[in-house]
Amino acid sequence: MSEKACFKCGEIKDLNMFYKHSMMADGYLNKCKECAKKDVKGNRKEKVDYYREYDRGRGCRQDKAYRDEYRSKYPKKWAALKAVAWAIRKKILVAQPCEVCGEKKTHGHHPDYSKQLDVMWLCAEHHKAWHLENGEGLNGT
Repeated sequence: MSEKACFKCGEIKDLNMFYKHSMMADGYLNKCKECAKKDVKGNRKEKVDYYREYDRGRGCRQDKAYRDEYRSKYPKKWAALKAVAWAIRKKILVAQPCEVCGEKKTHGHHPDYSKQLDVMWLCAEHHKAWHLENGEGLNGT
């Protein structure tokens, strides 16, 4: 069986349109990805204050005063971070595996913030190790 009916929208769709779910008899969730995403967005919209507070508690969102202070305290760092994020979105830069161990999940590390798109790709462990060994490198004050 390569198709399944979504219990929410009633449409029959290919199995790749359903999230995998090991507890379901056929191994796939009973609602399609599209309906699942609508439910998540709707739930977040209904409980936006709860989720904002939850995210803040987890450190996912800093308040505006903190962000403004950080940006004014480290303008070169902030500009470099934004430049890399923009370049990745525009597919000018592509994140690479860690240059040390090959881990796929990496940070774009700037040895020199004045060279915004010149980054080393390091996993979290090796990024931390780099800073322990080199401090802020050419960025330090």
